[in-house]
Amino acid sequence: MAAAGWRGRWCREARASLAAFLLGASVSALPAALGSPSALLGSPGLRGRTAIALHAAGVNAALLLLYPRPLYKIAVRACFLGFAFGCGLLLSAGRSAWRHFGWYMCSLSLFHYSEYLVTAINNPRSLSLDSFLLNHSFEYNLAALSSWVEFTLEKILFPELKQITWLSTVGLLMVIFGDCLRKAAMLTAGSNFNHIVQNEKSDTHTLVTSGVYGWFRHPSYVGWFYWSIGTQVLLCNPICVVGYALASWRFFRERIEEEEITLIHFFGEEYLEYKRKVPSGLPFIKGVKVEL
Repeated sequence: MAAAGWRGRWCREARASLAAFLLGASVSALPAALGSPSALLGSPGLRGRTAIALHAAGVNAALLLLYPRPLYKIAVRACFLGFAFGCGLLLSAGRSAWRHFGWYMCSLSLFHYSEYLVTAINNPRSLSLDSFLLNHSFEYNLAALSSWVEFTLEKILFPELKQITWLSTVGLLMVIFGDCLRKAAMLTAGSNFNHIVQNEKSDTHTLVTSGVYGWFRHPSYVGWFYWSIGTQVLLCNPICVVGYALASWRFFRERIEEEEITLIHFFGEEYLEYKRKVPSGLPFIKGVKVEL
């Protein structure tokens, strides 16, 4: 009975989020509807700006009519991410200096939306608005803002720096690899995965060592690490590439040590044996030191 209830909750919330994401992403169809060039955001003009504004207002009105307030809170966030994804597609379709930023918008919005959707599939009991990770931390938001500022300033001062397509392609491949690895880790862990480090072991909590967990002890962190750096390689942001690498490495070093203390407490010798056989996956991070 309880399992059926959780399945129903997943269907209701996941379906609402997916419908809203696709509705927001439909902004990418505006050029076809207007009979305009696909690079609508590159030089939108008054007609293009009006169309985008009307699309956003119309979609929000539709969500208000379709969903009660609890589902609307989910839908409006998913729709915002879908809208960003659609705008990213529009920028990517053009040949302006913002083309690679369009790749970045698609990568960023899809990362955050898929965090929610995979959590809905895997572990609906832990599903909440925080599962979008849009409010991850002040530092995370500051890092994102810094990357946008660097891209814009360097685009103005050194426009040729933002036209290195081969480098942006390398960054895009890093982003795809990192995000796929993280989602594979989430799906492999199933209900054992949680965005928050757990301090108490549940009855269903098991040590996962198969799949991508046979490659690395912390594949979701490895994926996020290379995804975050890849976003800055994609944008050709030299300052943020270094900054993201250092900040991410420090964050995951501390997070892994904190998590492994809990895992040793949960699983004891079973986890210690696993720790001896499988690397963390992140450079120069060995995890918590255990004194025998």
